Amino acid sequence: MWALRRASVPLGKRGFSIGASRTCFADSDVSVMYIQDKATIFDSPYLTSDRCVPFKRFYRTERASGNLFVCRRGLSSEAGTKSSGEEEELEDGFSELETPASADAVHQSNSEDENDDELISEPDFSDDDAEPSQNELELSYAENDTSERRSPKKNTASALFKAIMASPGLSVQSALDKWVEEGNELSRAEISMAMFNLRKFRMYGRALQLLEWLEASKRLEFVERDYASRLDLIAKVRGLQKAEHYVDKIPKFFRSELIYRTLLANCVKANNVKKAEEVFNKMKDLEFPITAFACNQLLLLYKRLDKKKIADVLLLMEKENVKPSLFTYKMLIDTKGKSNDITGMDQILEAMKAEGVEPDTHTNAILARYYAYGGLKEKAEAVLKEMEGADLKENRWACSSLLPLYAELGKVDDVGRVWKVCESKPKLQECMGAIEAYGKLNKIDEAEEVFDKALNKWKKRLPSKIYSVLLKVYANHKMLAKGKDLIKRMADNGCKIGPLTWDALVKLYVEAGEVEKADSILQKAYQQNQIKPMFSSYMVIMDEYAKRGDIHNTEKTFHRMRLAGYTARFRQFQTLVQAYVNAKAPAYGIRERMKADNIFPNKSLLEQLRQVDAFKKTAVSDLLD
Repeated sequence: MWALRRASVPLGKRGFSIGASRTCFADSDVSVMYIQDKATIFDSPYLTSDRCVPFKRFYRTERASGNLFVCRRGLSSEAGTKSSGEEEELEDGFSELETPASADAVHQSNSEDENDDELISEPDFSDDDAEPSQNELELSYAENDTSERRSPKKNTASALFKAIMASPGLSVQSALDKWVEEGNELSRAEISMAMFNLRKFRMYGRALQLLEWLEASKRLEFVERDYASRLDLIAKVRGLQKAEHYVDKIPKFFRSELIYRTLLANCVKANNVKKAEEVFNKMKDLEFPITAFACNQLLLLYKRLDKKKIADVLLLMEKENVKPSLFTYKMLIDTKGKSNDITGMDQILEAMKAEGVEPDTHTNAILARYYAYGGLKEKAEAVLKEMEGADLKENRWACSSLLPLYAELGKVDDVGRVWKVCESKPKLQECMGAIEAYGKLNKIDEAEEVFDKALNKWKKRLPSKIYSVLLKVYANHKMLAKGKDLIKRMADNGCKIGPLTWDALVKLYVEAGEVEKADSILQKAYQQNQIKPMFSSYMVIMDEYAKRGDIHNTEKTFHRMRLAGYTARFRQFQTLVQAYVNAKAPAYGIRERMKADNIFPNKSLLEQLRQVDAFKKTAVSDLLD
C-alpha cells in the first residue's frame, strides 16, 4: 500500500500532513453488499472479499492545506486531459473501467465521465450481446433456492417480464393483477428474472412499479435488499429527495448499511457532494463499517470531481489497512494515463503486481491505450500480444478491445488478422470494435462492410449503438451526407434514438461546421424526450462556440448543462473563459462564479483568467490612474 501511495506522488513532491487533511467520504455505485442469506432476493459479490474496518467522520476539504496540495498534485493534472467519463465522466458507471476500453485520443475533451452510468444507451431488446452493467447485476434479484449466483447469460427469459412488457402503456399494476388472476406463480425466481430484465434494459420505472405492487399487495415479504432495490429505483426515477423520504419509511430493523450505501451511491451518481457527505456522516453516526469497495467509490467520486484528493483516499486506505482491489488499481492507472504520466502508471502497475494482483484484459487494454498515446508503440504492442495469448481463437473475448487498439498503432494487418478471427460469426461488440478500428485507419469502405455484415445478421434488430459507432466514423471524416443517410436508415429500421445517437449526430454536424444545427438538434432532443444528453454532446458545442469567441452561445450552453442536471466542472469553466479570451472581452465576476461552484483554477486557467480580468493593470491604466 505504501508503494502504491508513493507511486501516486511524483518524486520531489512527496510529503503529506494528515493533520491538514479534512476529507469527505463518499461511496458510489448502487447498493452493493453481499450477505450470504439465501432467503433474500439479490446479492452482490463484494463484501466477501472486502476487509471491514471502522471509519471516522471525514469532512469536505477546504482547499487550505499546502501539504495536502503537494501530495495530491502528483495524482493527476487538471490541464485539459482526456477523461473517459465526465469532467471528465465514463459515464458510466466508473463504467469505463467495467467495460472494454475504447481508444479515444488523450487530447480529446473531458467528455464521458459524467456518462459512465449516465450513458443512456437506448434499450434495444435485439441486442443479443447486451448485458446489464455491474451495478444492475448487483441489484438484480437472485434465486433464493440456489447455492450459486445465477448467470446473467443463461435463463434470462421471464414470462412475468413478457407479461409486463405486453401491458398497455406503463400500467404494470394491471399486468400483475392479471398475472395473479390467471393463476400464475409469483415466485422469487420469477421476480428475480423479471427484475433482471427490467434493469438490463434500464426500464427503471416499470421495475419500480413492480416492487411497489409487491410491497403494497404483500405478495412478497420484503427484506433488506428489497428495500434497497426499491430505494435505488426511487432515486433513479424520482430523484434523491424522494429517495431520502423513503428511507424514513423503511422499518428501522432493515435500515442497514446497505440502505445508506444505496442512497449514498445515488448521491455520488448525481454528483451531489453535499448530500453525499451528509449521508456518509449519517453512516458514521450509525457506526457502519467501511470496505475496500467504499474506498473505490470514493476514488470514483474524486476522479470525477477533484482528482487532487485521490491521494487522500490512498492515505486513508493505508492508515485503515484496507487492501486495494483490482478495481482500485484500474482507476489509478487510468487516472495516471489521462495525465500523460506513463512513469507513474508503470509504478502503479508494479505495485499492483507486487501485491499479487494480476492485470485483467481490461487493465491491459487501458495500459496499451496510454502507451500508444504516449508514443511507446513497442510497449503497447507487447501488452496487446499478451492480451492475445498463444491462441487468439481461445482468447476471443479480447478481440473487441484489440481491434481499436491495433488501429491506434496504425497496424492495418493486425486489425485485419483479428477481424478475420471474428468475421465468420461476429459478436456485436466485435463489429463495433472493427467499425471503430477501420474508421481510425481511414478505411471507410471496410467499416461500412462490417456494418452491413452486422445488419445482415441482426437485420432490423440491430441495436442503435452500432449505428452510433458508424455515425462517429462519418463525423470524424466530415461525411455529413452519409451521416444523414444513416440516420434515415435508423428511423426506417425502427431504432430508438437516444443520447448515444444524439452525441454522434452533434459531432457530425459540428465537424461539418454546422454548430448551430448541432445545437438545435440537441436542444430539441432534450425538450422532446426529457432525457439527459451526454456531457460530451454539450462540450463539443460549447468548445466550438468558444473557438469562435461567441460568448453569448457559450454561456447559453453552459446554462443549459445546468438545467440538464450537470454540476459545474473545471472543464466547463476552462472553455467558458476561453470564449472570453478569444472574444478579447472582460469576464466580469468569473472568479466569483468559479468560487461559488467550488472550482479552483490551475496554472493554465489562471493565465486565462488574467487575460480576461476586467480590472487588470496595464501601462496605460497606470498612467491614467
